[in-house]
Amino acid sequence: MDITGSVALVTGGASGLGAATARTLFLVGANVVLLDLPSSSGAAFADELNSRADGNTAVFAPADVTSEADVQAAVGTAANLGPLRVVVNCAGIATPGKVLGREGVLPLDAFNRVVQVNLVGTFNVLRLAAAAMVATEPATTEIGGPERGVIINTASVAAFEGQIGQPAYAASKGAVAAMTLPVARELARSLIRVVTIAPGIFETPMMAGLRQEAQDSLGAQVPHPSRLGKPEEYAKLVAHIVDNAMLNGETIRLDGAIRMGPK
Repeated sequence: MDITGSVALVTGGASGLGAATARTLFLVGANVVLLDLPSSSGAAFADELNSRADGNTAVFAPADVTSEADVQAAVGTAANLGPLRVVVNCAGIATPGKVLGREGVLPLDAFNRVVQVNLVGTFNVLRLAAAAMVATEPATTEIGGPERGVIINTASVAAFEGQIGQPAYAASKGAVAAMTLPVARELARSLIRVVTIAPGIFETPMMAGLRQEAQDSLGAQVPHPSRLGKPEEYAKLVAHIVDNAMLNGETIRLDGAIRMGPK
């Protein structure tokens, strides 16, 4: 699907996987809406992209993915720029916590917060963006056949091999993977695809909080290439999913063949 002149909405778009994805889609000609928290560097990143613009536009939409009003406003911003063809859900948190930790039982609020952001936030964006996509005229793919757009969600290898201290994170990401097929089957009649990427260990702001020795140790656990993934590699997969109309209803591992141990 050619997205030149169309609109891509990227959550978590101010940093990490989201920023790399937004840059990649912007450089191939899409108008990009960067949905991220008001406290993020989204405005500065939009300015950076616009300084390299070739007739397209980047807009920062400050929002919390768990807020219906915020997300609806961001989707409205996207729809005003042109036909919304691509949505990429990268916003997420990875707050660790054991069921029975040193300070006692894991607080239910802590578990709920991770699930709210990673799962409910993803679904909130998906449902409101799908409604906007349905209102657009279908585009024609290069090989042939009509298509309105694609929604790409982000799970994690923790969805399948969650580690000790990740019950909330693994549950939230497992649910994102689980809803991929039923939503793809439903939206197929509207010519909208749904695909999920399950990254392994990537260089992200969350990872940057670890000591360099810890980062190197984690990278060494990846069979090949034996390093942390680059956000640009995630973005390249997003671009391929957008382009390849046969990718639908699937969760794709992007992990260098790693299978996480218990800790």
